[in-house]
Amino acid sequence: MTHSVPEKNKEIADAWGTMNRDELILKYAPMVKYIASRIATRLPQSVDIDDLIQVGILGLIDAVSKFDPQRGIKFQTYADFRIRGAIMDELRAVDWVPRAVRQVATQIQETYFQLEGELGHPADDADVASHLGISLSEFYQHIDAVRGISILSFDDLRPSLEDEEWDAMDLMADPNWIDPSEAIGLQELRLAISQAIRDLPEKERLVITLYYFEELTMNEIGEVLGLTESRISQLHSKAALRMRGRIRHFANRK
Repeated sequence: MTHSVPEKNKEIADAWGTMNRDELILKYAPMVKYIASRIATRLPQSVDIDDLIQVGILGLIDAVSKFDPQRGIKFQTYADFRIRGAIMDELRAVDWVPRAVRQVATQIQETYFQLEGELGHPADDADVASHLGISLSEFYQHIDAVRGISILSFDDLRPSLEDEEWDAMDLMADPNWIDPSEAIGLQELRLAISQAIRDLPEKERLVITLYYFEELTMNEIGEVLGLTESRISQLHSKAALRMRGRIRHFANRK
């Protein structure tokens, strides 16, 4: 598929060509530490943040190598996706989440999806605990256990395991540089994610907005909402599970 290169993009490409690769890596290295630190706050203490930073640096190097300035997108945007993707790939590779925890997470997210479809509104903690046949105390223990699981796994959205050319990071970073049919699918995904956020209970929606869009830390969000950091983490986990259930079902029907 061929693309014309707008004059503005050509200017960006020319400016990019004058930059030194090593200088770029040094310039954006602090972004790696920032991203790794934010991801680490949702992980068990057994996960070494230095390991995440090292993997993130590799993601940054990969971004510098693969970035195409003619696309007209910001390098920082592209690098952000590449760094996060490298870290999440590493976490999946080492399988830091025990199988039992993954099973609990899947069970809870499916329960949210089922109950909210039946009720027509967000299921509360008591609804979910009752459906699972456990106490509220046990439910909260499960929520605390799954707190490191991310909202969206890009691998879940891959059209097929054989489609090795499909790169979710490229698509999300630059939705205009893809086949029109793929662009339609990506737009549908974005709408599904937006709707999933809108359908969250108010406090969970605020946590997601402040964490992912305003880039506040869990502690800072707690100060804004007048809640403990532990409570904010619980709200984030519940929001993540609700959204994962919705997004997974969206992906499976495609």
